Amino acid sequence: MFKITKKISRTEITLEVKKLGEDYLLTLTGGKEHVGAVAVGVFDEKSGRASSSVLTLPGHREEQLALDSARRVSRATGKTSVVVAGIHVDNISLEEIKEIVSTAEEMVGSFIASCEKSDMTARRSK
Repeated sequence: MFKITKKISRTEITLEVKKLGEDYLLTLTGGKEHVGAVAVGVFDEKSGRASSSVLTLPGHREEQLALDSARRVSRATGKTSVVVAGIHVDNISLEEIKEIVSTAEEMVGSFIASCEKSDMTARRSK
């Protein structure tokens, strides 16, 4: 449904999104692909708020990225989202980590923007 890849320093980061019924499955991977963290985002229609929960594999650091991405997608779409994140680059520097996180956040924002654009188009055609 949606796929974007960006080259960052020594690696490429890919965001792939698949629609599962009304919900979304996102994979955010790069370098040596793996499952580092899995987050679920939900939207509560009563309160109008989104929340998310995460499971992180021991020794992995994708927790915050998966958690925030799931919450952002659920808040924007009003749907349940699952984010699987796994990015590994050997001997990564702090600067490279910051660049990867920033780019990944931008990529999730691009997906959200595409959802909002298609939602506006669907409303106009009714």
